[in-house]
Amino acid sequence: MNVSGRVAVVTGGASGIGRALCHALAEAGAAAVVVADLDAGGAERVAAEITATGHRALAAAADVADASQAQDLAGRVLGEFGRIDLLCSNAGIIARGGVELGDDAWDRMWSVNVQGHVRLARAVLPSMLERGEGRLVFTASAAGLLTQLGSAPYAVTKHALVALAEWLSITYGDQGIGVSCLCPQAVSTNLGETSRRQVPGATGLSPDASPSRQAAVDGVLDPETVAASVLEGIASERFLILPHPEVADYERRRAGDRDRWLRGMRRLQARLNAT
Repeated sequence: MNVSGRVAVVTGGASGIGRALCHALAEAGAAAVVVADLDAGGAERVAAEITATGHRALAAAADVADASQAQDLAGRVLGEFGRIDLLCSNAGIIARGGVELGDDAWDRMWSVNVQGHVRLARAVLPSMLERGEGRLVFTASAAGLLTQLGSAPYAVTKHALVALAEWLSITYGDQGIGVSCLCPQAVSTNLGETSRRQVPGATGLSPDASPSRQAAVDGVLDPETVAASVLEGIASERFLILPHPEVADYERRRAGDRDRWLRGMRRLQARLNAT
């Protein structure tokens, strides 16, 4: 897909990867960029930044974990612009911990990291299918292909999101709907800060990183670099977008010998815990 002249919706657009995506899409010639976020003020600021550069943007306050708000977001965009060409379903949260975390934390992460994407796809697909074209881009994580040391709910929900993206690609790929799945490792964002506001028990998270140093082994990317990878992936219509290319090798090793990979991950976890 050439994003020039397209109407794009970006959730989680007030900060981090979402904000960088909004700016990158505008600079690439998108007809309009809808900045959607639970943080209404942040969405307004990003939309204002974009309009100040001469591009068209609309701010929309939305909690994608709420089915009615996801539908309302799609309805507002269709009413304003007549179509949705590209959905960057980017919102996500994280919490440190495993099965000992309470149900409230697990439920909130499942609602945002999985059901939020389901609800958005449900909201935008009918109009895309009617027109016979559209693209869905889901921000998952390398954790969705591998794992996330220190956070069971993040690993579980991101694996589920990769599976959802694959299913949508298989089911609708021959009906004009393209699907991409973004799976970076460490990115310098405020994921920890935003998660603490949303997830009960989300303690011990640094303000700009994942809950362990696992993902930072291959370097921490800035959001703008990740956004550039997304636009390149959209242009080449790739399913898997890997800003950290090493992830492809890790996934192959995992699939080739799961027991060996698990032993290696246990060793990595022990090293990280010891330092």
